[in-house]
Amino acid sequence: MRDTSQLKSKIKPLAAIDKRRLGSSALMAALTFGSTLVYAEDTDTCKIEGKSEVECAKEAESLEKIKVHGVRHSIYNVKKSGDVRRVIDLADTPQTITVLTKDQILESGRTDLEQILSTQSGVTLGTGENGNAFGDRYVIRGHEARSDVFVDGLRDPGMTTRESFATDQIEITKGPSATFAGRGSSGGAVNSITKKADPSYNFGRVDAAIGTDEYHRITIDTNMAVSENLAFRINGLDAYEDAPGREGIVRNREGLLLSTTYLPTDKLSFSADAYYMQAEDVPDLGSYFDRVAREPVSDIPVYAQSEDFLDSEVYALTLFTNYEINDQWRIYNATRVGKTENGYLTTGASGSTRDETDPEAPNADTITLSTHQGNQEVDYVASQFNLFWNTKLLGVNHKVVFGFEYSDESVDNGVYNITYGNEGNCLVNGRNGVSSGYCALDGNGNVVSDVSNLMNRSYVEGDSDAVFDIQTTAFYVMDNIELNKQWELFIGLRQDSFDYSNDTNSRSGEQLFAYSDDLTNGHIGLVYQLDEDINFYSTYSTATNINGGESDLGANCGYGGLCGTPDQAQQSDPERIENIEVGTKWQFMDDELLATAAIFQITKSDVMESVGDAYSSLGSLNTGKNRVKGIEFGLTGEITEQLSVQFSAAFMDSEVLESFNDENIGRALSNFADNSYYVQLRYQPTESFVVGGDYTYKSEMYGGQPDTAAGYDDDIGAYSIVVPSYSVVNLFANYYVSEDLTLRLNVGNLLDEEYWTAAYRSGSFMYIGDGRSVRAGLTYEF
Repeated sequence: MRDTSQLKSKIKPLAAIDKRRLGSSALMAALTFGSTLVYAEDTDTCKIEGKSEVECAKEAESLEKIKVHGVRHSIYNVKKSGDVRRVIDLADTPQTITVLTKDQILESGRTDLEQILSTQSGVTLGTGENGNAFGDRYVIRGHEARSDVFVDGLRDPGMTTRESFATDQIEITKGPSATFAGRGSSGGAVNSITKKADPSYNFGRVDAAIGTDEYHRITIDTNMAVSENLAFRINGLDAYEDAPGREGIVRNREGLLLSTTYLPTDKLSFSADAYYMQAEDVPDLGSYFDRVAREPVSDIPVYAQSEDFLDSEVYALTLFTNYEINDQWRIYNATRVGKTENGYLTTGASGSTRDETDPEAPNADTITLSTHQGNQEVDYVASQFNLFWNTKLLGVNHKVVFGFEYSDESVDNGVYNITYGNEGNCLVNGRNGVSSGYCALDGNGNVVSDVSNLMNRSYVEGDSDAVFDIQTTAFYVMDNIELNKQWELFIGLRQDSFDYSNDTNSRSGEQLFAYSDDLTNGHIGLVYQLDEDINFYSTYSTATNINGGESDLGANCGYGGLCGTPDQAQQSDPERIENIEVGTKWQFMDDELLATAAIFQITKSDVMESVGDAYSSLGSLNTGKNRVKGIEFGLTGEITEQLSVQFSAAFMDSEVLESFNDENIGRALSNFADNSYYVQLRYQPTESFVVGGDYTYKSEMYGGQPDTAAGYDDDIGAYSIVVPSYSVVNLFANYYVSEDLTLRLNVGNLLDEEYWTAAYRSGSFMYIGDGRSVRAGLTYEF
């Protein structure tokens, strides 16, 4: 049955469009965009397309439900991936893939990608500095994924702020995914599917909301079908808020997506979109870890300076082309040119003690402030060609994808030169002995007056400290083979060839790293169909990381940057990741509810490890090995016509198996929550009223460097930095005033829990989760 889940909330077909034409146009649009916008105007069109009576009846019922109810019928479950290369249903795919729909995202009240992903099981956040956007670091199944973010199947490089106003759905692939993603993707990848123009209908929609913490947000989404062959779509965003519970910590967003689709023939289609997003934030490094009390410092005051900023700008132009040669062959291309700019100047806080020579309060406990800053500019081009071949060979059906991909990413990482307008207000004893510092607390332990202007900094853009460039050419082939009615086989093979250079300027001086290599990865999955609604699968997949693959770190080995000298880097082997997964997928309620379960083990070998201090560019190449194993469950869709759910839970265990430092062996990985689960429920007791909410749980995590053992304190026999476990409850309600107007209410962090989402390796930063918030909004359709 064709999936109608991504139909727009209000469909107004053009009366002049012929029924047969509508079906073929919509089908072509779906093939082009990689979305699930495939539907018929009525059962006659469905039959024309070769569907059975039962399939057409179900389709007509589903379509009518959406036509009648508009936004009243939120979709939590989709059947197809938005990646055009995934040619079979998600229920038949031998891998764990979590799909978050635009309806579920809207009702949850979350907007930034970082907020959305932080709730999901098996996904945690990391911290970073000197190029990383704050919070924009994801760890999937224990492995770094900050460079494994994709948009419409193309890698989205750069450490930027990412928003969801133009997103149709977000797909989180669990486990190594190099066949689709290329280098990286050790624990998985994230792919956002953007909204596209469609000539099959007209609609317009405005979502607007206000709330506590000076919150306001307005988005507009309108699709205009100029003719049966041409359409335009506009998505716009304007939003502002103080971080709930942290007045003065600002999130300011503006965005625009312009999209057009042209269908010159039934077999040829073009789509293009231009994307722009600007974020102007005042960032917050949060709290810090008190090593004496063995816990994060609670109720820390807002200490951000008036000159602090985190600015991101994203520009991207993408062209999609689809040509259906015949019933067996189809060509698809996606080409993107983009540029991102990201810069920040922010303030950190740490516990300290005034020196005994301090004139105001000798030996008094205090909080000292520090400066953290950096900037990054990314220019990139990527083009992906896919040739689809549906055929029957030796009596067996095949769905084959031949692919070629080229990308060129250039990243200029730099710094700001800082000038301090104010003298320090205290004396503290640090690495370099007694020196003047900036203390946020006075001698009595109270926050100093005008703390936001304590440092009075100014800045100018300085030199580059790392200029990263990588050109990659990839060839791949994937085949979905229907062996018989019960057995299906997926085989994928990919080779990436890259030329890499990184001109760095670090503590070790200026160094030019340059080398080339080839990466070969594969994926094989076998599915046994017990019946049409139940299957069992097993899968094996690989991935590879290259030395210096993280573009934001130059020669800093400790966070995924380059390890060793330029000569050593050339001799290093890529890190190798292998995944074994066994799972099952069950469909219920006429395929409206999907239940999944999987047991997995990810082993990463030839791991790059830093040597000496945490900031050293020295490295022990390919000496580490670690393992993550666990079990994951999911339940998504409609339990009844009134009750919908999106649930996931992961129970995992991580361990370092080999290390340059023997003391690391047996320890857990850093930034890794053993147990995590998320559930979002939506209940509609009447035609006009909806109530729902979500619950997130993360078990405790330990600070440290990515992909290595968590920091350990031998003196106390425990992990050095601990992020406590936390739970967060959110509520939402919708009231449908009319067919065109919906009122919404969201309450975030209902119990106003104080919690921390991530820790820096030294414990100096511990990001604070949002406090309680209340937001009231409306949706108007036209």
